[in-house]
Amino acid sequence: MSKYFVVKSLLYSALTIISISSFAQYTTLKGNDSTTPLHLLKPAYITPYGETRQADVKLVLDRVFNYLDKGTPAQLVDKTTGNAVDFKNINANTVFKQGDFRLISYEWGVTYTGMLEVGAATDDKKYTEYTTNRINFISDVVSNYKNYLKTNKLENYPVRSVIEPKALDDAGSMAAAMIKTKRTGQIKSDLRPIIDNYLNYVMTKEFRLPDGTLARNRPQPNTLWLDDLYMSLPAVSQMGLLTGDKKYFDEAVNQYQLFAKRMFNNEKGVYMHGWVQDMEPHPQFHWARANGWGLMTKIEILDALPENHPGRAMILDMLKKHVKGLASYQDGTGFWHQLLDRNDSYLETSATAIYAYCITRAINKGYLDAKAYGPMVLLAWNAVSTKVNAQGQVEGTCVGTGMGFDPAFYYYRPVNNFAAHGYGPVLLAGAEIFKMLDQHPFVINDSSVQMYK
Repeated sequence: MSKYFVVKSLLYSALTIISISSFAQYTTLKGNDSTTPLHLLKPAYITPYGETRQADVKLVLDRVFNYLDKGTPAQLVDKTTGNAVDFKNINANTVFKQGDFRLISYEWGVTYTGMLEVGAATDDKKYTEYTTNRINFISDVVSNYKNYLKTNKLENYPVRSVIEPKALDDAGSMAAAMIKTKRTGQIKSDLRPIIDNYLNYVMTKEFRLPDGTLARNRPQPNTLWLDDLYMSLPAVSQMGLLTGDKKYFDEAVNQYQLFAKRMFNNEKGVYMHGWVQDMEPHPQFHWARANGWGLMTKIEILDALPENHPGRAMILDMLKKHVKGLASYQDGTGFWHQLLDRNDSYLETSATAIYAYCITRAINKGYLDAKAYGPMVLLAWNAVSTKVNAQGQVEGTCVGTGMGFDPAFYYYRPVNNFAAHGYGPVLLAGAEIFKMLDQHPFVINDSSVQMYK
């Protein structure tokens, strides 16, 4: 071995044991500019940098899966005794066996989709079976309750939100997940009546403004929630795929435009959380997770929309504008802040995971340049992965959040490991990062992450 390589090996060994100051972006060691390659000193990164590997991504996903598989039992029990109840013996005392999360919610619609995506990306069937098993179970429960309700009246029962949806939160996310699950061919029963019931609510029963925009009457009359883009349009778009009926694609594009013209801030490249008719002046709070729902909606529409649909170019253009805006607000740790444009608000996990998923999927689909956005999403995924603890719980997720018009409301929303909003996005992000590492491998070039085809 030459003297050069001996010296080089000793130098690199020294670099691995140097002390790093937590307040500096450089390291002090014995040597100077003429004896030491200072540009190779390891920065004091808070989030792992340039260390994203498929095997490690899968380990994170498996921890999440193992936790959720145990924590979401698919079983009916008697609420007074805790004993298991057969489908044929349901009654007023029958409830779902309690787990850490509900089996039917908009958050869990995202989780079901996330499980399907991980299964497809990694070819690990347990993820796909998680969703198909639980959707089969829900379908069986719904079928038996429909029969029971023909001769019995109940105010509350486990699948009331399925049979009698009362809000977009009840309908859209679960409907989209069910349509996707139906395409696996692993559903034993007929999901179509459930899907049709959900879509009937979205299309004909939800409150709307006079111009047809989906709206709510809380917290103020005639309020638009950015969240509602996701609670409606992925299901509408998927229904277009399921039925081939163009009206669903047209409705998805039209609704998106109605929301965007009121709520997208072109200067900042992000959305306000809520818009209230006749509020003037209108405060804008750019809540991170709501922007995630808006971003994911565009991805969902593009996934479903025919290539020749006249609205496709507009949706794609808005996706690019939104991603450009979001990129400008990413923190050096890889996370995004609870309020995107207020750096003293806390770093939030679920929104970061949603952005990582959507932007990576857009790269994988060819909508966005991997060289421009690949390093950013690798950093985002690395950040998210640090929030999956040893038990598989996702930390740092903001709990369910209404709408406020003052900063304190958003700054002080609690975070909790049982906030269901974090789990589906982590699964989705991991699935797309896993695929991107195949399609667009990265290298470290002069200490930085660089993406190549």
